[in-house]
Amino acid sequence: MTTGIVTSSFGRTEADTGRADRGRTLRAGHRCSRRTALRTGAAGLAAATLGAAKRRATLAQHATPAVAPPVRDSGDFAGLVDKGGRNLYLECRCTGSPTVVLVAGGRSSARYWSDDLLHPDAPRTMVLPAVAQSTRVCAYDRPGTYASIGEEILPSRSDPIAQPRTVPEMVAELHALLQSAEIPGPYVLAGHSLGGFMARLYASTYPDEVVGLVLVDAYSELLEGVMPPERWQALVQLNQELGSGEVVPIPGYGDAETTGYGADNAVVREAVAASPLRPMPLAVLAHGKPFSIPEGAQGFTSAELEAFLRAANEQQATLVPDARFSVASESGHDIHQDQPELVVEAVRQVVAGVRHPDTWYDLTSCCAD
Repeated sequence: MTTGIVTSSFGRTEADTGRADRGRTLRAGHRCSRRTALRTGAAGLAAATLGAAKRRATLAQHATPAVAPPVRDSGDFAGLVDKGGRNLYLECRCTGSPTVVLVAGGRSSARYWSDDLLHPDAPRTMVLPAVAQSTRVCAYDRPGTYASIGEEILPSRSDPIAQPRTVPEMVAELHALLQSAEIPGPYVLAGHSLGGFMARLYASTYPDEVVGLVLVDAYSELLEGVMPPERWQALVQLNQELGSGEVVPIPGYGDAETTGYGADNAVVREAVAASPLRPMPLAVLAHGKPFSIPEGAQGFTSAELEAFLRAANEQQATLVPDARFSVASESGHDIHQDQPELVVEAVRQVVAGVRHPDTWYDLTSCCAD
């Protein structure tokens, strides 16, 4: 799910229409029973913020999840966690360490990890239930996120909050949620788009908690650095024109998630520069099908934009030694919906690298199509 042109909160594609400490002992994951993904509907969310958030929608009727005691480190769980008087929806499955935490893209709820939104009548096994076959895995709804089924919108199961918010605020919220729910680390963070941006900042902000990263077509603070200054400013302007920074309502819920594009990028660049990513298993996945951009979009062509995005993705794979970079050739921006098996394989490889560090360096390909 996306807003505007680039990233989770900023993009849509045509297809969508570190190393762990060697002395650390990690408990092997227990194989959990396979669960069928929830059927929440077809096709992903609309291409641009205003079209997605301002169209008419019929809200689905769902029971409000109950507030639960701490989740801790075992057993399946899906419900609300009280974080200082505000409830956040959290879903966890299986047992084992490290715990994989799935961080969705801009305005995307946890359903993008658990449910087959493209093939609801014949659902495939999606990322969350597949990863749960081998280790503890959790996903959550940020306030202001949603999933859509045609004209029907399934809003976030977390309490709404005033928008816009900054990426550092979202990262602090995730940290507080994991602490409140008593989800033990260490964590492997898997983030899509804006969620990858968050995962990158989380790993620098809380370095002792993160032992692996999977960046799924993730927006990168490195994008600004691979673009000429005038093209970067044009991209910031384009996203503003497309409404990426405009607060819009989700019918019957509250404000849709909104972040600041250029301002957040500057803040995150400064934060990660002050605390570089320590060596750990890192897998980077990039989309293979090009972005579709509107005519007259600040003079951008699809080829130009793709070149900048690919350069930033490739630079992500230089953040730590022995990182793995792969292109999902049959996927648009939402690789976890288009080719979930590639994301699952990347996560499994990183988890294996955390548990047995020597195996990571023997890998020749993490998740190639």
